[in-house]
Order: sequence, then C-alpha cells, then structure tokens
Amino acid sequence: MALKFKYHPDVKRSDLPKIDVKNRDMIKRAIEDRLATQPETYGKPLRKTLKGYWKLRVGDYRIVFKVSSNSILIFGIIHRKEVYKLVKKRIEV
Repeated sequence: MALKFKYHPDVKRSDLPKIDVKNRDMIKRAIEDRLATQPETYGKPLRKTLKGYWKLRVGDYRIVFKVSSNSILIFGIIHRKEVYKLVKKRIEV
C-alpha cells in the first residue's frame, strides 16, 4: 500500500518558495525515494517537546513529519537553523 502525503498549508505557502531550485529538487527526490518507501528507516525520531514526530535531513534542510497509518503528514521543510521553533508553532496551533 502506498503512503499518501499531506502537507501543512505553510509548507507550500512559505517554506518551498524560500528554497532554491537545486535544494528543492534534492528534497523532492528524498521525499519520493526515502519517505515514500521507509520513513522510519531513513528518518530519526525527535525528542522532548516534539516527541512522536520525525525528521529527515536533506543537506541543510530538515523535513519534519509524522507517520500515521496510511499517510505521512509533513509539517515543515525548513533550514536547520529555524526548523524546530517554527514547526513547534505549527503543531501547537
């Protein structure tokens, strides 16, 4: 069974436009090749306040996601310097 991807509205509205084309292509390939096949194998679990969520490292960017039964919810594709504080705000809302 193929996993479905669901994106937080801010991912397409504010995250992706800030990323240059080269990195955007790398991120797209990582999502298609790694997250679509085995998200728990390639991702790392987050701790403390983001427990239950996962991250996938792609260069200087982090993809923060949560795996549910048949879908992957992507909460952020953000540069590593600010990813966790922004994602935490998105999750709390």
